[in-house]
Amino acid sequence: MSTPPDALLFITPDCPHCATVQLGLEGLLQQRLIGSMTVVDASAQPALAAQHGVRSAPWLELGPFTLTGVHSSVEMRRWAEWAQGEMGTVHYIGHLLRQGEFKHARAFVAADAARLAIVLGMLGDTALGIDVRLGVSALLERYAGHERLRALLPQLAEMTRHTDHRVRADACHLLGLTGAVAARAPLKARLEDGSEEVREIAEEALQALAAAK
Repeated sequence: MSTPPDALLFITPDCPHCATVQLGLEGLLQQRLIGSMTVVDASAQPALAAQHGVRSAPWLELGPFTLTGVHSSVEMRRWAEWAQGEMGTVHYIGHLLRQGEFKHARAFVAADAARLAIVLGMLGDTALGIDVRLGVSALLERYAGHERLRALLPQLAEMTRHTDHRVRADACHLLGLTGAVAARAPLKARLEDGSEEVREIAEEALQALAAAK
């Protein structure tokens, strides 16, 4: 059985939503959906608030997730359930990208090497909105030439055979950023792809690999 996440909540005396969030967390604590709950008055402990990057209240750290603003008890229950496991990471990264919090998403991914593979998996989800897909691509592109991206080469090679041409094109682009010799074979196979876009990106990626020698 997984261990419930702990909650750290920053509030301020003039915050109109803090009481709602605190009450919701107390309910989760009673239901043992969170392990512990710590409430801090940010105005009374500004140094601690600054240490956590708190800029407004309510500010909630729930397991690995940081949530700002008002959230219903139903929403917080969902985040508590997602606090452990790959699906929670997917939802959280998507949430950050939809909120325009790219820097936060980047830091979240960088904090755990295993999260980059989860991000790559998101790129294969064709149901994601364009804003999230673009953000996911940008997160992966930041690892150009990095060992963490090269470690995903088998998954990228598999994605070049995806049924959706957009996914195949994205995979080819990222293969070109790995700088790995092993990326050539799956890219060459895409030079005969049924999609002109995929063929062009595969060719560009092969050129990028050749230039990286």
